[in-house]
Amino acid sequence: MTGIPHYPMYIDGRWRDASSSLEVRDPATNELVATVAQGDVTVADEAVAAAKAAHACGVWRMTPPDERARILDAIADNLAARFDELTALQVRENGATARSAGAFLLGYSIAHLKYFASLARSYAFEESGLLIEAPTLAAGVLRREPVGVCAGIVPWNFPLLLAVWKLGPALAAGNTIVLKPDDQTPLTLLELARAADEVGLPAGVLNVVTGPGQVVGARLAEHPDVRKVAFTGSTEVGKTVMRAAAGNVKKVTLELGGKGANIVCDDADLDLAVDGTLFGFLLMCGQACESGTRLLLHESIHDEFVRRLVARASTLVVGNPMDPTTDIGPLISAKQKARVEKYIALGQEAGCKVAFQGTVPAEAGLADGHWVAPTILTGATNDMRVAREEIFGPVLVVIKCADDAEAVAIANDSEYGLSAGVWSADNERALAIARELESGTVWINDWHMVNAMFPFGGMKQSGLGRELGPRALDEYTEQKFVHVDMTNDRAKRVYAVVVSAAATA
Repeated sequence: MTGIPHYPMYIDGRWRDASSSLEVRDPATNELVATVAQGDVTVADEAVAAAKAAHACGVWRMTPPDERARILDAIADNLAARFDELTALQVRENGATARSAGAFLLGYSIAHLKYFASLARSYAFEESGLLIEAPTLAAGVLRREPVGVCAGIVPWNFPLLLAVWKLGPALAAGNTIVLKPDDQTPLTLLELARAADEVGLPAGVLNVVTGPGQVVGARLAEHPDVRKVAFTGSTEVGKTVMRAAAGNVKKVTLELGGKGANIVCDDADLDLAVDGTLFGFLLMCGQACESGTRLLLHESIHDEFVRRLVARASTLVVGNPMDPTTDIGPLISAKQKARVEKYIALGQEAGCKVAFQGTVPAEAGLADGHWVAPTILTGATNDMRVAREEIFGPVLVVIKCADDAEAVAIANDSEYGLSAGVWSADNERALAIARELESGTVWINDWHMVNAMFPFGGMKQSGLGRELGPRALDEYTEQKFVHVDMTNDRAKRVYAVVVSAAATA
């Protein structure tokens, strides 16, 4: 174990070790990257207690919003100063390609944290001067106040970015937070804690606890002192979090599974749509909840589109994610690899044809990695398991449809409603389709374009609430109305009239 770094947890402004540890392994090679302290219920309780104490004393909630914004900006700048180091760490932690890790996982994290800093400066925490003229003259004050202790439970596919989506608005609004990373990808979140510590975030405001989700995550979801929980992960686990949060009626944000419908109309630019389709289902090797995994093709272009799609897919490089020329990296784990391979077999058993299946690396150093080649299944129907269930891997199912109405009907025939896309040369036609789609986000002639300025989240069983956008802080605040009577005349008070009437009776 010599030379292998060990990461403690971060609680109440201090680094806290534990008697047991977790292993973080490189998905591309299965080599040991680091060991991490393994927390439990007791440690989770310590973190919540630290966050509660920090909130109660007002060290952060009473800090002016401009100062909170300054510290959020400083955290982002700290991360940016270590861009290359953290990009490499992200690649080794979850198998993202170097290009994706730099542009999306780290680059977006920095930009989105900056956006939340800007919200801290511009958000309407208080609106005063509201005049109420009846039944008596009064002034009204509307306030948005921090909810208190928040918990953020983060998955392994975009760990740093999705942590920022929770930490950013929570801290901008004046809350304290406990972050719980996935066991497989805790390193970048602990580096986020290091950045916060180095720029002077007060102790207890941010805490990072590692450990099993069914232990630490479950405790945070049910903890009576946690007032808000934000979870990103599977729909099945999201339902468990929601049930646990009901114990003290927590505010809940859930960003869950998806089965994105990607509609290509008969007038689409086929070359543009082919590249967009590949990007839509292969980012992070298909391990993204908003991936476009159901391709709905107009029957008149079906054969030609599939031909072009296969030809283009054959040029993609699957290999060492550290190599900047690599397009597609490994899956996160052996368990995920087995899951994806099971679905490919299920699709074939149901009657799908494997129109394309790429190759996996043959290099000796990558032999123990978790590789599944990009796979395109044609001849699918929407009642097949491969078309209805979230596979979370590099698998695309192709479904033929006769017209726009049938495409919309198939797209909406799903328990999920996180993402969808439409490809057409006619914007009005595409917008008409988009209006009919039951999805939290619809991209037209694009995919995966998540912008911090616009809300992101799902409909149906894809989630509850929204992250990002100008109202992101609403999810982390409570609204309070303060009524100030201005008459100073007892006789004109409503309660005086009621009391007098009761006395007369």
